[in-house]
Amino acid sequence: MKHNFKNLKIWILAMEITNDIYKLTSTFPKSETYSLSNQMNRCSVSMPSNIAEGSNRGNKHFQHYLNISLGSSFELQTQLLIACQNDYLTKEKTEKLENKIIEFQRMTSGFISKLN
Repeated sequence: MKHNFKNLKIWILAMEITNDIYKLTSTFPKSETYSLSNQMNRCSVSMPSNIAEGSNRGNKHFQHYLNISLGSSFELQTQLLIACQNDYLTKEKTEKLENKIIEFQRMTSGFISKLN
């Protein structure tokens, strides 16, 4: 079955997270431009991109792309915590964004289960 990725709640949430991450990393120190900032941006972009790429495939292949997207979210979550440890953002901002990422993980895992 093919899916219209723009109508998927997980894609919409992933796009929101990506937007949040881009805004956040623009405030990081210049020394992080080509390291943590870049890595966080790339992970966040990977989340909706893999959903979109897989949406035109059969369910088995779509699950593969969803799992890649899910993996990127866990990587992003880790990098967010690293940024917090380095005082690049407040604990409150970290929690708010981490909760969005966790919600994405929950929703994506549930969606994968329904494709079986």
